[in-house]
Amino acid sequence: MKVNYNLQAMGAQRALKRNEAKLSASTQRLSSGYKLNQAKDSPAGMAISKKMRLQIKGLTQAGDNIVNGISVCETADGTLSEVHEMFQRMKELAMKAANGTNTTADRNSIECEMKLLKEEVTRIATQTDFNDSTLLDGTFDLRGYADKLGVMVTEYTDEMPVGKYTIEIDAFGDETTDPPKNAEVRLTGADAQAGSNQFLSEAKVEADGNKITITDHKGRSIMVELDEEMYKQNADGGAGKVVELDLTGIGAYTVQVGVNEGQLLDMRIPTVSLKTLGIEDVEISTQEKAREALDVISDGIDKVSMIRARLGAYQNRLEHAASSVDATNENMTAALSRITDLDMSEEMVDYTIQQVLVQAGTSMLSQANSQPEMALQLLQ
Repeated sequence: MKVNYNLQAMGAQRALKRNEAKLSASTQRLSSGYKLNQAKDSPAGMAISKKMRLQIKGLTQAGDNIVNGISVCETADGTLSEVHEMFQRMKELAMKAANGTNTTADRNSIECEMKLLKEEVTRIATQTDFNDSTLLDGTFDLRGYADKLGVMVTEYTDEMPVGKYTIEIDAFGDETTDPPKNAEVRLTGADAQAGSNQFLSEAKVEADGNKITITDHKGRSIMVELDEEMYKQNADGGAGKVVELDLTGIGAYTVQVGVNEGQLLDMRIPTVSLKTLGIEDVEISTQEKAREALDVISDGIDKVSMIRARLGAYQNRLEHAASSVDATNENMTAALSRITDLDMSEEMVDYTIQQVLVQAGTSMLSQANSQPEMALQLLQ
């Protein structure tokens, strides 16, 4: 019988400490509902779960971004629906003014309403905004620049590769002919997609007044406009002008629809103005002008319809993106739950076992500590 070293008590104490640690961990898991509370519980699982939590929060924010993008489309489309109504009214006024039963005074009265409608179109285009961002004034249209004064890139299609292109205008359209004489334009530049150095060498070039439209066989096009001075210089047979165009591909309304860099959706909202819609010079003060205005207004209605169709397509795409984000968010949450969430019934079984072991260990430690006292009987 030994007194200095109670090996039985030491063994019981070691087992008790081990079971108490397991009971403490089980208590922590049951109180938190997670089976991963510290990195030591599962280093790999902890790393994976943190990445998943980050992605889930990002997907939640992406869903909010998409909803805001849908709101932008709805705001712009709602405004353009009123522009549509005004164009319909303009068409009615032009038809009314084109009727021979009207006098000059009648047409002047009709022209007054036409001017006010045009002013309202301008007001709507310049004052429709979302979160202090004007939507219809070209702020969110693709931007392009020319290196010569008097030349402006008014529009180019989404499919046009970003880069610099050189056009040489040898002769511009003659406005005295009907239709205007086609411009003689040579265009060179690098095709960013196919690597060709004759990107639009076989493009079709059309001139309408001071506007040049260059379209390739794939339907991609660039629209360039010359100011009055440069237009007159070329129409009079002036020297050719070499102009470098820089298509930046930026400017569209960008919606971050994903968690990672580059997961974007660009919404291009074309400029809405009397000029871009072609009704800047529309007049119905005479019967002849009223008849000419009918086709011009019809073309304007088609342009508004195209813009609204584009906005509708963006909205449908955003709604599909929102559904995709919601589904991904749900699946990611389910995967995270499988990694981190605790099975309460299973853990309660372990908790009960550890609780019994701690109680038994405490009892055995008490028994082991009482054994050295028996040595006192030998000293009596």
